[in-house]
Order: sequence, then C-alpha cells, then structure tokens
Amino acid sequence: MPAPFRPKPANSGGKRPGGWGRQREDGPPPHRPGDIDEAVLYGVHPVVEALRNPQRRHRRLLATENGAKRLREELGTLPLEPELVRPSEIDRLLTPDAVHQGLYLVCDPLPSPDLGSLPDDAIVLALDQITDPHNVGAILRSAAAFAAAAVIVTIRHSPAATGVLAKSASGALEHVPLIAVRNLGDALDELGKRGFQRIGFDSEGATEFDEIALRRPLVMVMGAEGKGLRQRSRDLCDHIARLEVPGTITSLNVSNATAIALYAASRRR
Repeated sequence: MPAPFRPKPANSGGKRPGGWGRQREDGPPPHRPGDIDEAVLYGVHPVVEALRNPQRRHRRLLATENGAKRLREELGTLPLEPELVRPSEIDRLLTPDAVHQGLYLVCDPLPSPDLGSLPDDAIVLALDQITDPHNVGAILRSAAAFAAAAVIVTIRHSPAATGVLAKSASGALEHVPLIAVRNLGDALDELGKRGFQRIGFDSEGATEFDEIALRRPLVMVMGAEGKGLRQRSRDLCDHIARLEVPGTITSLNVSNATAIALYAASRRR
C-alpha cells in the first residue's frame, strides 16, 4: 500500500490551498488575480464531476477500496489511477465533520473567466460578500439546476472554491463558472453598461419580484446573511426586489432565496 499523501500545510507560502490565494510575486502570472495553487475535493459527486471535467488537471487521487469501486462504476476508465488508502488516511486530511465517502482528489483550480465572456442572454448571479461555503455551494447547485451562466464572487470575502464549498455544490462547481472580481460594484457597473438588468434582493425590497418586467441579460445580486447588500451594490441595481412569501417568516436563507429567484426568473423567459 502506498504511503499516505501529506499535503503541504494550509499556511505554506502564505497561501490557502483551494481558496482565493495571494497573487504570485514570482514565476508566470496567474490567470486572474487571486488564483489559487490547488483545489482539494472530496466526496462522490464533487470528485466524479471533477474527473469528468476536461478543464480540470488532476494531480492526485486517494480512494478507499469501496471509493475506487464506486468511481469505476460511475466512470469506467479513470483519467488517473487512484492510490488505495484506508478511510482513516483521508480522515486525517480533513476536518472531523467532513463526509468524504472514501474519495479525495487534489487538482488544479478552474480558471476564472472574464465578465466579457458572458453571453447576451445570460442569467448571472452576483454574491455580495457571502462568506459561508455551505451557502455558496448550495447557490452553485441551484445555479447549475437553472442553467445560470456564471456566479460572480469577490476575490476577498468569499469562501474557498474547494472542500466544503465543492461538497455542498455536489459537483456544480464543474458546471457553473465562478468569476472572481476585485470589486463587485465595478463589475455591476460594467455589466450595466453592457445592458444587463441588475436586480438586487432584500426581504424588505420596495418592489415584489413578480412585478418587475424582466429582460435579459440579467444579473441577480444576493446579499450576505444579516448584512444584506452593501450600499454601493444597492445603488448600482436597477431594482431592489423582495420575494413575496405567504408565511409568517419572510426572511429566507440566502441559498433558499436564490433558488426561488432563479426558478421564478427561469419561468419568465
């Protein structure tokens, strides 16, 4: 049995593996400011979808016997041979609450496309400093389900595009591009000049979402839990909308609100 894989410590070189790391000061320039050194994925759906993705460069795959069997059932021929390990070897590489299902993959991060690559009929999400990786992962999963063209995040104040986020996204990280920008307000301004309708969401928004005449391209801006949209983000939106709900609790978790907004927008094409 091969020796267990020991990744470099998370603070090695001042970078967070799988996060929006610091820009390199030497060597070739990164694809985008904030590019990361590596992504760590675990669990069946994230690993299977990453192995299916031709844009991923896979570095190392650890699998238990059952995990490797599941991979071969799902994929047949694998792009790289797994290193068979005991479950405890993967346990040591993750936090105690991580459910890895016998699979652990180290790979290159996916490149961040430019705003200019977005199609003219796109529905796009913009996340205003949403920092919980579970929420961002769930948002990516909804974005994949409703064919959103991309999810825009800020380089700072955004969770790592790996690990918990990828597990929560259940493979959606491979299907919905994450566009990392330095300044969300500048990105919204640029999208407005391109003709995007910009709708921000707030549980106390002045207009019900169903009352807004939607057009594409469309960017829907979601604020952080508790803080909501920052002032500049609000000012750059064409509408501040609320989702009308009949129950006594009118403030929804941001990932649930995003799923409802995507569903409503997709029905009004």
